[in-house]
Amino acid sequence: MSGLSLNRILAVLIKEFIQLTRDRLTYGMILVMPIVQLMLFGYAINNDPRNLPTAVYVQDQGPMARSTLAALVNSGYFHIVRTAASPDELDDAIARGQVQFALTIPADFSRRVIRGDQAQILVEADASDPAATGGAIAALASLPQNALVRDLVGAVAKPQEPPFEVVVHKRYNPESITAYNIVPGLLGVILSMTLVMMTSLGVTREYERGTMESLLATPARPIEVMIGKLTPYVAVGLIQTVVILTLAKALFAVPMAGGWLALSAGVILFIVGSLSLGFLISTLARTQLQAMQMSFFYIMPSILLSGFMFPFRGMPAWAQALGSLIPVTHFLRVVRGALLKGLGFAEMWTSLSALGLFVVIVAGVAMARYRTTLD
Repeated sequence: MSGLSLNRILAVLIKEFIQLTRDRLTYGMILVMPIVQLMLFGYAINNDPRNLPTAVYVQDQGPMARSTLAALVNSGYFHIVRTAASPDELDDAIARGQVQFALTIPADFSRRVIRGDQAQILVEADASDPAATGGAIAALASLPQNALVRDLVGAVAKPQEPPFEVVVHKRYNPESITAYNIVPGLLGVILSMTLVMMTSLGVTREYERGTMESLLATPARPIEVMIGKLTPYVAVGLIQTVVILTLAKALFAVPMAGGWLALSAGVILFIVGSLSLGFLISTLARTQLQAMQMSFFYIMPSILLSGFMFPFRGMPAWAQALGSLIPVTHFLRVVRGALLKGLGFAEMWTSLSALGLFVVIVAGVAMARYRTTLD
């Protein structure tokens, strides 16, 4: 056996470079993926969210109430986006997820502070995601000492004790149990990983094996082919949903507050949307390897930008806008809203509409692409 030949090595090397130019999609994704991961982890991920949207219901219009609000904003954790006119409006805003915190300052706040009569303010937190509220709740501990430093001078100053108390009410997850937030979120991630990938690989496999040509030769219309191929996977998705929800209750004691009709509608829309996306990927990919890479290219942002692993409101505005385009983001809001808050159609119509729009757009594009492959 002869030794190494530089000519033969060079020939194989040239052959590989030629292959790279022919399979640009695969190697392009290999180069793009690290860049996307770097951008997401470096800029978008933040475990200490600040400027969290806050609604306030202020019954005391005195200077001490204004100083308290100013100190709250200056902490950097709270951003007042809404002034409620009633407790019901405040409750509705936090239930719908429009705000993360709700602050109530009672009408006798200033009078109680001056008298030293155990003044209190109420801060309600949407604690369904403990990671999103932990830092802000911790910051509230120093609010009584700092808020009224300039207001309480002279005879009304009582340096031995805080001028008021902050009563914190953690709603929907008062024990800050992480599983209550993560386990329902896993439903969206698992359905995405299995349904998108199974559909894209299953259809692409038929192209590779040549069985798709036989199917295309039949009188079946594109929409009929799509419905026939995706319907079994709908059943798979529904079975997965039942199993995950059952285990979530049995193993992790995840609360099941209600909202079952809205949850069922969200599950069906998300399953159909995920399958349509997998079908669309199969019309773009030439091989199963490409189909798998495209699926991961969708799944990774779904995990990072949807609010599943990291607080959604901790991300910068551009990352939140990008995350709002991902169906998993809206599906997680539906699942968590139904299971933890008991919300129905009226409270979650925005997220359900976004899922429905995703289904229409992706299914339409998939059908257009499939017709193109028939020509």
